[in-house]
Amino acid sequence: MTLPSLLRALLIACCFLALLQDGFAQDDLKSRADVRKALDFIEANHDAQIAKQIEIAQIPAPGFEEAKRAAFIEGEFRRLGLQNVTIDEIGNVLGLLPGRSERMLAIAAHLDTVFPAGTDVTVKKRGARLVGPGLVDDCRGLTALLALVAALRHAGIQTNQTLLFVADVGEEGLGNLRGIRYLFEQGQYRERIDSFISIDGADTAVITSREIGSRRYRLAVKGPGGHSYIDFGRVNPAHALSRIIARFAEIEAPKRPKTTYNVGRIGGGTSVNSIPFEAWAEIDMRSEEEGALDKVEAQMLEFARAGVEEENRLRGASGTKLEIDAKLLAVRRATRTPDDAALVRAALWAARAMGLTPELKAGSTDSNVPENRGVQALTIGGGGKGGSYHSLEEWFEPEGAYKGIQQILLMTLAFDQMKG
Repeated sequence: MTLPSLLRALLIACCFLALLQDGFAQDDLKSRADVRKALDFIEANHDAQIAKQIEIAQIPAPGFEEAKRAAFIEGEFRRLGLQNVTIDEIGNVLGLLPGRSERMLAIAAHLDTVFPAGTDVTVKKRGARLVGPGLVDDCRGLTALLALVAALRHAGIQTNQTLLFVADVGEEGLGNLRGIRYLFEQGQYRERIDSFISIDGADTAVITSREIGSRRYRLAVKGPGGHSYIDFGRVNPAHALSRIIARFAEIEAPKRPKTTYNVGRIGGGTSVNSIPFEAWAEIDMRSEEEGALDKVEAQMLEFARAGVEEENRLRGASGTKLEIDAKLLAVRRATRTPDDAALVRAALWAARAMGLTPELKAGSTDSNVPENRGVQALTIGGGGKGGSYHSLEEWFEPEGAYKGIQQILLMTLAFDQMKG
């Protein structure tokens, strides 16, 4: 056997032994009286958890307008007995459950939704399903966060690490993770947080330990505008933007690493009988690898340049010209928490302890911020089944959803035991 092969074999063996040791220690954890008390409490309060989820979902929380929902969660944190409950300068709700150490594990769920002000957020029952915008993403996460606090307090469990509970702003859209960025860059506890869990969505078999990269742009094509009849023949920003989008939509993005693009919003113009002086589009590009993302970004910018040049050439006789303004709105760098990190091992064990076959996958969540700072982090659902996220028909099936909260409890305590 060559030296590199021997080293690889030794590494695999060490990882396997670590997993076995974790498993033995964590199996003992499941039989602890206080842990059983917490698990039973979570199951017994399933109906109350679903009622709370509906209550939260019916409090509007558009991006950058999360204050009303934040005030509700602040009241819940105080009611549950967390310490140092506060809303920080950017709008995150924070509360502490002190441990034996001042070092912290942050557990978060986001307050905001993708739906604008005025959206009907009434939750409706349709057979076994509940339907409502934002009901799962991330009202299920907020519900699990509150239920976890309640169970820990009910069972009197003291952890080695201090647990920092966070209901954060700005996870969605152009919020660009602003709440968690603030937590790690300027927040009062930024020097004490060693690890991070985000509860987002429903499915607990999927463990997001890899964060995809993304680039978001606003392309604005600008010209002189004019009357649609009198000034016919002038450059038209809408025509140029249409060419740009049509070409961009024909890009063959690689499947491995998975790479995607999307034109999410389009606007511009003043009336049907006016040549617009501006037409714009907001574009999202994502990939699991930065190199693939660089290529798609470069193609998009080249199409933008070429689309404007073509319109200028076609309408050259008018003596008018277009300009393109490509504004980078947000950047997230692809990153990951290693598969052998203690937090990932704890998550895998807890999923298996609940009878699931866990998968480590890539996603785009609040965990991107800590992972890019070298802090081990992952994202997991809050239990139950859900679908049609980011649509008015977002749905949730609550049967057995309490098991997801039990799993998060086991994961948290298993990881805390490793740290201890």
